Amino acid sequence: MHRVQKLLSNYGYCSRRKAEVLIEEGRVKVNNKLVTLGDKAKETDKIYVDDKLVNKQKTIYLMFNKPIRCVTALTDPKFKTIMDYIDIKERIFPIGRLDYFTEGLLLLTNDGDFANKIAHPSNEITKTYLAGVKHITDEQVSQIEKGVILEDGKTAPADVRKIKSNLVEITIHEGKNRIIRRILKKLEIQVSFLKRVRIGNLKLGNLEEGKYVHMNNRDINDIFN
Repeated sequence: MHRVQKLLSNYGYCSRRKAEVLIEEGRVKVNNKLVTLGDKAKETDKIYVDDKLVNKQKTIYLMFNKPIRCVTALTDPKFKTIMDYIDIKERIFPIGRLDYFTEGLLLLTNDGDFANKIAHPSNEITKTYLAGVKHITDEQVSQIEKGVILEDGKTAPADVRKIKSNLVEITIHEGKNRIIRRILKKLEIQVSFLKRVRIGNLKLGNLEEGKYVHMNNRDINDIFN
């Protein structure tokens, strides 16, 4: 038995939060019986939204090389979105986000449990970025490694590898909004580009900018191992 909102999310119909709204609005039924928030159902039960049967979609797991100048959103009235590059019929959503000027590895799925497993802080899934900078000193590298005090608190210790005086690799465990850019700005380090190249042990590799591929079991295992 699972909460109805969890099943709707797992089936790829909508996010769990959206499912909760639909339930609160009285638009969700299980076996033709109206449900309330907190009600549970079996996977064999029939779930209806607005009296239309919800069919479980096949699970989709994508890795995408996000270009700069597109937003991590399904739709946007002004800007190009990641969905302008992805052409599949199933409803999917991004796991986390990369900001407008950050490129690189982004995962998309319709599996709510998978997304929550990656996003939840307790699982400490690392994210690795390459940052092109005007210049970075050994002292600044040490500050990033120890943690930097920002407006919302001190950042967790990070793993930093200085590749060149103008190129650094930073691996973090936390997923705060724009965390890398805010750290570098706090240390007055000018950034020329920022690219996410790895999630867990899953590498972006030679995936072309603006392209996506379906992940296999090995790719998925690489995230968590």
